[in-house]
Formats: sequence, C-alpha cells, structure tokens
Amino acid sequence: MLQVRGLAKSWPGGTPLFEAVDLDLAAGELVAILGESGAGKSTLLNIVAGLDRAGAGTVTVSGTAITSLGEDELAMWRRRRVGFVFQAFHLLPYLSVEENVGLPLLLNGVAAGERRERAAAALEAVGMAAHARRKPASLSGGEMQRVAVARAVVHKPALVLADEPTGNLDEANAAATMKALRDAVKREGAAGLLVTHSAVAAAAADRVLRLAGRHLGPA
Repeated sequence: MLQVRGLAKSWPGGTPLFEAVDLDLAAGELVAILGESGAGKSTLLNIVAGLDRAGAGTVTVSGTAITSLGEDELAMWRRRRVGFVFQAFHLLPYLSVEENVGLPLLLNGVAAGERRERAAAALEAVGMAAHARRKPASLSGGEMQRVAVARAVVHKPALVLADEPTGNLDEANAAATMKALRDAVKREGAAGLLVTHSAVAAAAADRVLRLAGRHLGPA
C-alpha cells in the first residue's frame, strides 16, 4: 500500500536531515516511527503526505507515485486518499461532531444523506455515536481525538497518517486513542503511519522503527 525508496531531505544550507529511507507498509498495517525532537519524523510524514518535497527518492501509495505529481494533483490526491490525525485535534469548533467527521466527504462531493450515514458509522466504530450532535468544545481531549480518528477514515483513505496523536492526552486516553487508531486502520484496510516520541504509543503499532542518525531502522 505504501512504498518509500531512497528518501532524503536536507536542512536549508545542505546539512542532511535524513537519507536513504526505505519503508514498506501493507494494507491494514500500523507502523510507528520513534525519534527525538528534530530527528525529522514530522518532515518524513509530511513528505509521505505530499505536503513537503524530498530532496531525493520516491513515495508510492496504492500504485500512485506521488513524488511525481504536481501541486494541484497532490491536493486532489490528499483529499481523496489520505486521512490525518494531529496532536492538536484540528476539529472545527462551529461544527457538530457529526459535521466534523463528515467534512472529508463534503469536500469530496458526497451527498448529505450519505455523509450523515457514513459519519454515524465512523463515530459508532470509535464509541462516539452518542456525541454526534455535540460541539467539540464540550468534549474531553480523548473524546476529541477519537472523533479525529473517525474523521481520518470516514472517506476510506489508502493512507492514514498520525503526528503525535497522544501528545496532549493522559495515559488512559492515549491508550483509547491508539486502540481506536489501530482498529480503524485494520477495519478500513489502510496503511497507517504514526510518528511519535512516546514508546507507549508506539507499542500499539504492528511494527516500530526509529529515525536517528539520519537513518530509519529497527527500534
């Protein structure tokens, strides 16, 4: 589902951030990348998402070589094929929980009735169906992150990317979020890539790698 070959990125001025990164993810697999702050984890995730450009190498997702796409093509590809989970949730405060989850479907032109049905199913899967009419401000941090997981998979993406998704959560909510994320990746048959500095969060993944010394390898 995801194939990365020879990926390299340098800081402005030419100092390498990472180099020769190879990575393969199967459908339904969640892989965690550990690393200290500044190791390049988020930059690597952004390149896989098509939000940043590599200095060298290729990224292929479900047969599409995204490193060869133009900016407009990348934007359309992300909208249809990628789901994101962020540390800071990024839920829109003026939308209900159900409307937040349905937003990727709205952007992809899905009709209102189908949006509601699919958002309800996604919320049910993460245990948040009872909160569909509430606004994000009335939820706990753990509840907001489970809503974010539902939003990340509601449009059935090929790739689910999570950047420090437990960074703002206590231990119990972090565990619930990681279970929701793992279950969602497997249920939807997506490739899931998580970057984190938390060994506890990484332990929920199928495989754990470490980005250190400019290279990606076993943790």
